[in-house]
Amino acid sequence: MDLQLENKVVLVTGGSKGIGLAIASAFVEEGAKVAIVARGKEALEEAKGNLQGDVLAIEADLTNEAERERVVNNVVEAYGTIDVLVNNVGGSNGSTTAETDLALFQQAFDLNYFSAVHFSKLVLPYLKEKSSGSIINISSIFGRESGGKVTYNSAKAAMISFTKSLADEVIQDGIRVNGVAPGSILHPSGNWQRRLEENPEKIKQFVKDEIPAGRFGSAEEVANVVTFLASEKASWVVGATINVDGGQSRSNF
Repeated sequence: MDLQLENKVVLVTGGSKGIGLAIASAFVEEGAKVAIVARGKEALEEAKGNLQGDVLAIEADLTNEAERERVVNNVVEAYGTIDVLVNNVGGSNGSTTAETDLALFQQAFDLNYFSAVHFSKLVLPYLKEKSSGSIINISSIFGRESGGKVTYNSAKAAMISFTKSLADEVIQDGIRVNGVAPGSILHPSGNWQRRLEENPEKIKQFVKDEIPAGRFGSAEEVANVVTFLASEKASWVVGATINVDGGQSRSNF
């Protein structure tokens, strides 16, 4: 299927590894111009070397407001505009609510939520100028239900709500905002790979008990949904956050 993304300018945060790298790769395969942003210089350079296409790698701390502004300026200087934003950067910290310092909640929101809100605000003028474009927020099935670290879950829940709110606000400008909520995804740099190596029998049982499809998802399966949402093939999908989880979520919406 031709998704008609050739020469579109795509910004992927957290794009040097895992799901973000798979998303960047999928857009490159569609002929897009892709900017990947992450904190680690070595991972960025390796990712750029592995991506066969027009790729701009930007090192930045995405919890920092000034750094986020610099990133958008760098992309526009290089490519002239932005057509698609993928807010993928994220991470978890802390443990239970009672045992987690308030500062860790703030850090989790700075990385997972406020970075997405700020990047969205920064790219909107470029999308409104063309009356087209797409913003895609990578949240989690645990943004809708309990599971994992409370700081992460709370930030992803906020992201799902933000996705719908912004979508309703800007669709009149020709801009579509949607989200993807992955379940448990296995990739070399992820927590599930580490856990699998540490205790394969425990993880095998987890998959059997928790994932109806009977296996982990792949980063590429998430990326396929993201590229579809960014394309005009998804022109009537507005404000949705789509589970990509092999049936893992217990939520029915």
